[in-house]
Order: sequence, then C-alpha cells, then structure tokens
Amino acid sequence: MTYTTKTSNMEKTKVVIIGGGAAGMMAAIYASDGGADVTLVEKGNACGRKLRITGKGRCNVTNDSNLQELLQNIPTNPRFLYGAFSFLSSEELQIFFENEGVPLKVERGKRVFPVSDKAEDIVKALVGACRKRGVKFLFGKCERILTESGSVKGVSVDGDTVFADSVILATGGLSYPRTGSDGDGFRMAKELGHSVTELKPSLVPIVSRSKICARMQGLSLKNVSMSVIDKRNGKTVYEDFGEMMFTHFGITGPMVLSASAHLSDICEGRYEARINLKPALDEKTLDARLLSDFSKYGNKDFVNSLDDLLPKKMIPVIIKLSGIYERKKVNSITREERARLLSLIRELPVSLDGFRPINEAIITKGGINVKEIDPKTMSSKLVSGLYFAGEIIDVDAYTGGFNLQIAFSTGALAGSNACCKC
Repeated sequence: MTYTTKTSNMEKTKVVIIGGGAAGMMAAIYASDGGADVTLVEKGNACGRKLRITGKGRCNVTNDSNLQELLQNIPTNPRFLYGAFSFLSSEELQIFFENEGVPLKVERGKRVFPVSDKAEDIVKALVGACRKRGVKFLFGKCERILTESGSVKGVSVDGDTVFADSVILATGGLSYPRTGSDGDGFRMAKELGHSVTELKPSLVPIVSRSKICARMQGLSLKNVSMSVIDKRNGKTVYEDFGEMMFTHFGITGPMVLSASAHLSDICEGRYEARINLKPALDEKTLDARLLSDFSKYGNKDFVNSLDDLLPKKMIPVIIKLSGIYERKKVNSITREERARLLSLIRELPVSLDGFRPINEAIITKGGINVKEIDPKTMSSKLVSGLYFAGEIIDVDAYTGGFNLQIAFSTGALAGSNACCKC
C-alpha cells in the first residue's frame, strides 16, 4: 500500500516531518501555513510525549530573553542559531501560545510556563494548531528516507512509501528513549551521508564518589548556592543559586543539571562542587549566628545544637566532617572548631566524578554536524529537500527554557523553507 502519490507541478508541495515533538509540530504548523500538504510521522501513539514531562510536567516553554541573551545560553554552536532565533523569537513564540489559548507567566530566571502549570496544555495547543491547518498525522515507524539522484523523494513507514518533496528530520536525541528519542534520526541521517558528532548527556544528574550524598539521600535543598571548581587549575567553571537534591548516586536538581552542561571531560577527581548552605549570610553574619545558637544551647551536646540551622538529615554529616565530637558540650567548642564548622556551612564539598547515563539526561549533547546544515534554512547541504530541526542538530543549551526555544525556532525555520519548491 502507498499512502500518497507523486507530486505534479500543479499540486501543493508535499512535506513529511519525522518526529512529533516540539520541533516537529512547530515545523508542521509553519510548513502548512506556507501552503504545503503536510504529513507528520510519529512512531509512538501520541505526539509531544517528551513535552508532557518537561519541567516536572509544567513545561518551561521558553525563556523571556532577547536574541543576544538566548545566544549567550547556548554553549554549543550558538552562532548557528542566529537565523533561527531571528526567525522565531521568544517574544513571538509566547504570542503564538497566547493566541492558541495558553496564557503564560514568567518566573525567576525569566523562565516561561503556562499559567496552568500543565505541560499538557502546551501539547494540546500544538496538536490543535496542526489539526486546524489540516496536518495529517501518521502513527508508525519511519524506517528510512528515500532519495533519488541526491534529492528527497519520500519516506518508508512500516514498509509503505509516503512520497514527498521535502522531509524534515525532527526525531530528537538519545535522552528519554521511552518517549521515542532512541537515535533513529541519527541512523537515517548517516545513511544519507551526514556525520554525527559524539553524543553525550547534557543537563544530567551528576555522580559523586563522596559517601555523604548517599547518607543524605532524598534531602532537597532550596535557596542554596553552588560553585563548581576545576581542581586542575583552581578556576570556577559554574556558579548558581537555587535548588538541588542529594541521591544515592550523587546530586541532581535544577542547579546540578545546569552545572553538567559546563563540565567538559568530567572524570574522577577533576571537579568539586562547593555548596553554600546559607548564601544570604556573609561570613561575619554567619559566625554571629553560630555564636548566638551556641549561647542558646551552651549546656547541650554539640549534636543537639544545630537543629535551628541545618536540616536534620544533614546534621550527622556536618558533625562528622567538622571533626568535632558529637557529645562535646557546646560551651566547650573552640574558636578553631567553630571556624571549621562555619567553613563547612559556607563551602560543603562534594566531588563530581561522572554523569548518569544518557537516557537520564534532559538533552543530548552532539548531533548532526552543523557544517552540513544551512543555518538560514535548516536545509541539508548534502541532500536536496532534506531539513533538520530540534535536538537532532549539534546544538544544546542550559536549563531555563532555552532548549525548547531551539526546538521551536529551528522547527519553524525548517517548516517555512521546506514548503517551497525551489
């Protein structure tokens, strides 16, 4: 069986999009607006599966930043995205969703979320926008892209052929494979002669050999600051303020995921996180706070004097690291011991020794080599009629809505160009 017939000069441009995520659906919308006959192929049973779980189900849809601010948050190939971000800015993306009936709000760090805090509303808006434009949804596995004499001719889906003038590859990376991002797109691109840079996890939990993490497993910290030091040269490679959590393998949480994007060539012993548990207090103020608490609990054992200052689960860890005997009377603690305690509270050290597997990462670092893609159109430089959008491209960003902006912007640019017969 064949789903469609070949295109004559009088017919609309036939565009097939492989991948029903953020990039794929936005590409479908723009290609349809450009007058194309659009078919979106999704191998799962629903579109937007990864979108539904982003931002803990809230969907940090973009960041309320201008062009330069967006580019500053792209560590990999930022200049390549200049055209895409110029084509669909954060402001324009927000207007799009507002017009589709999804009110948005801006939170700390310019992060943009739906007012409802429901990622499902973003997915429904995208699917609805596609349906309004007559986009056809085809649920099945795309096995390969068909070409003839260096030009796209269609795709093979579950053994059947869908003819096309243009194909947009928007299959995502390798992160969250249960949502469909299992590397199929990289395979299909390689079959057509494209090269793929090394694939690594990005925005991923960090493994630590420090035993204190497992001892504090499940403890979440809010309003703390963290700096990451490269011990080879003593330089600070990352600093942030926010939330994190200790786990059986190490640390995770928003700050940690962002930090992971800055840690090139991570290996045991190279990087160390230093967590300031009381960043609102400078050293002098924190010391005064300790003296006040010690005065309050002067006749008690040291182990019973920290409840006002630290989370209960952290107290045994801090005590052991301080070297102060837990049953020592508080009024017997020396100035030197208090200084060690103060230092721990301001710079709790955690070794950073590796990343969790790529299937636990939010984003895949690496992808289709950008030298093989025209940044003005997202078209392949090797195969006529082939386009790329989203995470499959070798671009990635820090947390805060920037990666979804990449998906939407590259999808829009690819869609708007794929609909043209040229």
